[in-house]
Amino acid sequence: MADFVKGLFGGAKQSVLSAVPSDDFADFASAPAPTAPSHAATSLASALSGAASPTAAPKSPFSFFNNPAGFSTGLPRPYTKWYRVWERVSLADFYQEMVMLPLLAIVILINLWGTRTNRNKAKAWASTHLPMLESEFAVVGYGGKNSSVGDAPSGSVLAGSTEVPETMLREKSKHEFLTYCTGRQNTAWLDVRLTLYKRYNPFTWFGETALSFFFDSFPVPEERIEANLYPFDGREKSLVPGASGKDSAFDGFVFAIVHKDKMKGLRQDRYDISLTTTKDHPKLPEWATVMSESSEITEAMLTDELVKAVKDTGEDLEALIISDQPLEAPKTLDDTTPPKRITLALRFNAKPASTSLFAVFLRLPDHLASTAHFRPEAMRKIRATREDEQKKLRRGVEDEKSEERRLQSEKVKREERERKLSKMSAVEQKKFLDKEREGEMRKREKKQTKRG
Repeated sequence: MADFVKGLFGGAKQSVLSAVPSDDFADFASAPAPTAPSHAATSLASALSGAASPTAAPKSPFSFFNNPAGFSTGLPRPYTKWYRVWERVSLADFYQEMVMLPLLAIVILINLWGTRTNRNKAKAWASTHLPMLESEFAVVGYGGKNSSVGDAPSGSVLAGSTEVPETMLREKSKHEFLTYCTGRQNTAWLDVRLTLYKRYNPFTWFGETALSFFFDSFPVPEERIEANLYPFDGREKSLVPGASGKDSAFDGFVFAIVHKDKMKGLRQDRYDISLTTTKDHPKLPEWATVMSESSEITEAMLTDELVKAVKDTGEDLEALIISDQPLEAPKTLDDTTPPKRITLALRFNAKPASTSLFAVFLRLPDHLASTAHFRPEAMRKIRATREDEQKKLRRGVEDEKSEERRLQSEKVKREERERKLSKMSAVEQKKFLDKEREGEMRKREKKQTKRG
């Protein structure tokens, strides 16, 4: 061992193998000399032969991948197939994708088909009704002015075509389309909403249909048109600068022509309709009924032109409502005087035959401004109903104010009591609290005596 240390630190250099082994290194002394593995020898021989032969094949472009450490050694690594995808995968590895991709393609195609179908239906309605709207209003759409093609109004050019400018028919969603009109005598503005089936999502469409079958609170999905027209009602000067002083005001009332299948739902959902009484009218077809606050109002509103339009429309009509009351029960005095409006609800129909009632609907503000001025006897009951509702709201407001005053008074009393107690000693506080307790007991005894 001394000889080994001596050789390590510069003494006589002797081989460790030639030294006499100690007992600790007996196992290593008898171990055989290491030999290279067979594949290494084969690789070395092939490399040497390739280097020696001038006609050896060039290196593969993938030789770097066989030897990631670099080309310095020139020895390729053993063959692996990690980069040969076709050798380590099979068709069975893609069964899940083979199922999902066709389903995804079907969903995309249905979405595209449903979206395109809804757009075409909405544009078909617009091409039928836009010429009528442009003949009645100065501005149709959201562009701020009438669009035109050449010298002719766009509505007349679009008749029979499905090319509708986006400014005239806005797509709110894939099943909702909107348009807006303004600039007409006796009419402030008109909003029109088209609601179509959710063809782009059959699962939602089927789910809503199923829910409406089992629960009354879920409406049945329908394709419908809802138009809300707001008359000026004598407010031209306040809404339009420089407007003429012609009086377009008319008496407020609630009147409706309703399909009998929709009558119950409207009475439950709308506060203004709940104020009316229902009565069949001989001029109307059997499937329709009148909901009005006065028989005089009914006779004034049921003109021959309106009755004919209702019959021509048929059961596509859901409701035609003239109202001066809110949709929901008023909670404040301001809610009792909403702007007057005329509402038309129809099943969706893009055919030209569906325009007869729509045309009468657009001209109703003119008829109201000239005709809807009734005798005081006819309006007495109507005004009494509105005054009763206003009295209830005033009473409620007064009750709220009195409750606030009571709470404020109690708060002042508590603060005064706490201020007095804070200035008293412990003995004085005890006497004060005992006196309060005795006073409360006397009050309770008096109440019990009065009840007895």
